[in-house]
Amino acid sequence: MKRLIVSLAMLAAVQASAQTIKPGLWELTNKVKTGNAQTDQAMSMALKQLANLPPEQRAQMEAMMKQNGVSMPKAGGDGGIVLTACVTPEMAAKKELPMNQKGKCTSNSDPVAGGMNISFSCTEPASSGTGTLRFNGDSSYVMNMNVSSEAGGKPQNVQVESTGRWLSASCPAKPQ
Repeated sequence: MKRLIVSLAMLAAVQASAQTIKPGLWELTNKVKTGNAQTDQAMSMALKQLANLPPEQRAQMEAMMKQNGVSMPKAGGDGGIVLTACVTPEMAAKKELPMNQKGKCTSNSDPVAGGMNISFSCTEPASSGTGTLRFNGDSSYVMNMNVSSEAGGKPQNVQVESTGRWLSASCPAKPQ
C-alpha cells in the first residue's frame, strides 16, 4: 500500500509540471485499476484497513503525511483514493505539488492543446508511466496514466485515473 501511495504521489507531482496552478488546498482523487479482480479487492481492503488503524498508528501516519503537506488517504464514494494537499505560492510558481517524492525519478511533459502528454520513470521505487493530462483552467485537471511497477516482486500494470480540484486559498498549518 505504501508503494502505491508513493507512486500516486509521483503521478501527482508529474501532473503539475506544465501550467500554473493556484496555490492553496487541493483535493486529489486517484482511481487505480489493475485489471485483476483479486488485486483490486486487496487494494480496497488495504484502504479500509487504513481507515481502521488503531489510534496510535493512525496518529503516527497522519503526522508523517501532514509533514509532507498531505492528508491521510481515504476511500472516495466511487472507489477512488482521496486526499488533500497544500500548494504553497512558491510551489505554484514552480508548478509542483507537495508530495516530497523520495525516489530517484525523472519526468517529461510535452505540451498539447489543453494540457500535455506526460511520462515518468523511477528507480526507487521502480516504476514508470505514460499518459495525458488535461487542465480545466488553473483550478482543476483530469489525468489518465498507464503505470508499470512491481507488487510483491511481480511486474504489475495499472491504469490510474486522476482528478485534482482546488478547494481554497488557505491550507491547514503544517506542524513545526
